[in-house]
Amino acid sequence: MSLMHHLSWRRSILVLVVASLLTLSAIELLSDEPEIALVIGEPYETMRQRSSASIGPAIPGHSWFNVPRSDARLRFVDPQYGFVTPLARFFTVSFTDEKVRSVRMSPQIEPLLLDDTLKVVLDLQEQWRNAGWTPIKVDYFPSFADTPQWRAQLRDVNKGGKAYWHAGTQYQVLLVVSRFRDKKRPTEERYLITLALATPWTNP
Repeated sequence: MSLMHHLSWRRSILVLVVASLLTLSAIELLSDEPEIALVIGEPYETMRQRSSASIGPAIPGHSWFNVPRSDARLRFVDPQYGFVTPLARFFTVSFTDEKVRSVRMSPQIEPLLLDDTLKVVLDLQEQWRNAGWTPIKVDYFPSFADTPQWRAQLRDVNKGGKAYWHAGTQYQVLLVVSRFRDKKRPTEERYLITLALATPWTNP
């Protein structure tokens, strides 16, 4: 083996090792993020024990909600319809009779620029599509897309956008995007995403 071939081979091995280490670091970082891991309808205490983010207990005999004690992502752990969100600062888990009833959250820790907003929304829709969720009411509420038409609609403070998805007859998601006046960045276009998850509350 020539010296050049030897150096090229060593360089290739080094690149693979570095890439592997970076991938492992990213996985480790992601796994270290606090998360609320749940399924709609399960015992609330099961959710608390499974989750790495701290959240208060349910109140027996009451319908109410709790908020995680830190930023946390949602991991929806249904074996067929599961998905994962980015970290969220606004995050509520509602309960009735000590069972998980619904989730309402913004899958972000600050108002986002439009490009970043679309990245989050399109990733969630892709997860749902791959897991067998289907969009509903598309004649009135088409799924989000990165198109000039959608960008213009989202920039309109009087419009924004929303989309509904069903997971069979088990779950429903509502996804809403709207302009947000961020006092910290008054000259920038910032957006809020709202995600609501529960058993179906509208017909397909």
